[in-house]
Amino acid sequence: MSTPQLPSPAPSVSSETATFWAATLAGKLVLQRCSNCGRAGYYPRYVCANCHSTDLVDTEASGRGTIYSYTVTTRGILEYANAGSYVLAMVELDEGPKMVTNIIDCDPDALSIGQRVEVVFCDTGGDGALPRFRPAAPGL
Repeated sequence: MSTPQLPSPAPSVSSETATFWAATLAGKLVLQRCSNCGRAGYYPRYVCANCHSTDLVDTEASGRGTIYSYTVTTRGILEYANAGSYVLAMVELDEGPKMVTNIIDCDPDALSIGQRVEVVFCDTGGDGALPRFRPAAPGL
């Protein structure tokens, strides 16, 4: 079984998320790194979630990580109501933060915790592309 084509709802862009969403349109995953404590953060915000510094710098992430947790959803809601089964996952990025996302282009039965994944961007027709992940090529 492979994952279905999922809907890609357009994001709601705000002043604190504009840089993130603009980067996704260029095929880049951007995280904020705190200049005070050095921690990378996701999702975009005005202050560091670790030390509360406002000295944040946008940095391009590798786009790679590991599956931290996942579930196969068989009954979606809202835009996903007719999507069939799909994978909802928490991916731990190589830079540290965890993202809730979808795993696509895969057989859900072949996924495992700790499996390497890489980002892909799904067009929304709006002001940003949705970062989703797929199983990484061997060696990544």
